[in-house]
Amino acid sequence: MNPRFPKLLLYLLGGLLLLNLIQASFTELIYDEAYYWQFAKEIAWGYFDHPPMVAWIAAISSLFFDGELGVRFVSTLLSVGTMLLLWMMINHPRKNEYALHFFVLVFSMTLMNAYGFLTLPDTPLIFFTTLFLWVYKKFLEKNSLARALVLGILMACLMYSKYHAVLVIFAILASNPKLLINKYAWAAVACALFFYIPHFFWLFESDFVGVKYHLFERPSYAYDFNDNTLAFLLNLLALFGFTFPFIYYALYKTKIKDLFTKALVYLSYGVILFFFVSSFTRLVQTQWLVVISIPLVILVFNFMLENEKERNWIFKLGLLNIVILLFLRLGLVFEPLFPIHYESHGNKKWTSELHEQIGDTRVVFENSYRRAPMYSFYTGVETYSLNNLFYRKNQYSLDQSEAMVRHEHVLYVSEYIEKGDIEYTQSDGKVLQGNYYEDFETFRKLKCKIEDTALIPGSDKEIKFEVFNPYGFDVDLKKIRFGIVYLDKYKKIIEIYDLKDVRSDKEISVLKSNENTEFTFKLPKKVFNPTYLRLGISEHGLPYGLNGETQKLD
Repeated sequence: MNPRFPKLLLYLLGGLLLLNLIQASFTELIYDEAYYWQFAKEIAWGYFDHPPMVAWIAAISSLFFDGELGVRFVSTLLSVGTMLLLWMMINHPRKNEYALHFFVLVFSMTLMNAYGFLTLPDTPLIFFTTLFLWVYKKFLEKNSLARALVLGILMACLMYSKYHAVLVIFAILASNPKLLINKYAWAAVACALFFYIPHFFWLFESDFVGVKYHLFERPSYAYDFNDNTLAFLLNLLALFGFTFPFIYYALYKTKIKDLFTKALVYLSYGVILFFFVSSFTRLVQTQWLVVISIPLVILVFNFMLENEKERNWIFKLGLLNIVILLFLRLGLVFEPLFPIHYESHGNKKWTSELHEQIGDTRVVFENSYRRAPMYSFYTGVETYSLNNLFYRKNQYSLDQSEAMVRHEHVLYVSEYIEKGDIEYTQSDGKVLQGNYYEDFETFRKLKCKIEDTALIPGSDKEIKFEVFNPYGFDVDLKKIRFGIVYLDKYKKIIEIYDLKDVRSDKEISVLKSNENTEFTFKLPKKVFNPTYLRLGISEHGLPYGLNGETQKLD
């Protein structure tokens, strides 16, 4: 046995691994996990919403198991690895006496608990943040090229996990500005950039589509204190449950004695401050804050070892958290025990019932990157999310799912069909309708680009735009029509118009494969007061797609 790990801690972690393996096997997928499973069907250097690490760990899991465990297996291992690394970063001479207290501290943290068996982008982020800090601690003890290169690889792994990881890197740099003149630190940066090159190439090849969406096209909301800042503050409490007063008190009372402690403090406060400021412009989700759990485990446990009163309180309240979390984890499997309907409930049921009605007919879900992969996961049937102007782009805008359903007999499911060929009930009780299409055909990867910059609704000016056809075949113009949508300042739809007067200088009947085709049109008069516009293309009467970029009006 390694003397660094007390026998009690190893027993606890062994039990935790077993618990998480059982939980991972019997808890149905949540929608985000199904979406990342869809990522993993086409291994790549990047995906629409996230870097590729979450897809990679799902793909590796599938090499060992089928079903839910085939998505989550690696996550259960990373969770135990995280706890071992955290333990190794604590140097207090009395830590072995309080292995149980350490376990209770970590296991009582809500999202640290959940990410022990769920496969989400934060799962690898937590692990690689911990590993990065451990290596950084070693680097502070002795600078060397080998340790610098490992740091570089881990920085790349962090960024392959989630873009928010840049906060971890910058927090460490802020805590130790002398790194800017450290040749080994620059070697680490060069190494990180080298290993991140494939993702940069992927971003370029995909025309930065995901980045454009999250930075420029994502709808925003008017600031509301309750929904934004108050919700952010409540999320800070939700991370730690009943132990939160003592967690943040320990952070407040921490005295910086060395560069590593300074890094932990800067990381904790830095993430909190960044998302506090962000809360004034956007909604902050709880999981965005989870990375502060890593430095706080180390800081709080060291504080516990020196303060008996707080140690006892954190231990008792941590046990209370654990009892509640275990009950909720049981409720994830057995719905009657859970206080509300949750997305891990009933997915096998609704997918099975729909599959019984339609057999292996492929399914197109309108505007749902959640239902499409969930149905495919539990039935093995190919699906597609057809995204239109009322929704957003996602991985289905990039992958090959559209080709899988083109010219196929499909069921088209929409929330807006009032009386369809079939109906079924979702796990949340919502009844959806679907219609059959004998020869389904869409061209959602056609790209529209307006060349003019002076865009005035209702003017007589002819506006030029190009349509690029990325497909390996020509697209008949008779199969499509153009439309335009006006958006308000929050990028919400306020008006939609069919473009009746789209013209081309050339006599054309098709959009040539891998070519641009130029058209002109006049902007319709506005009824309300739009701020942005977007072009869309409809195929065979379907709702307009997200073919153009959001552009500001004059």
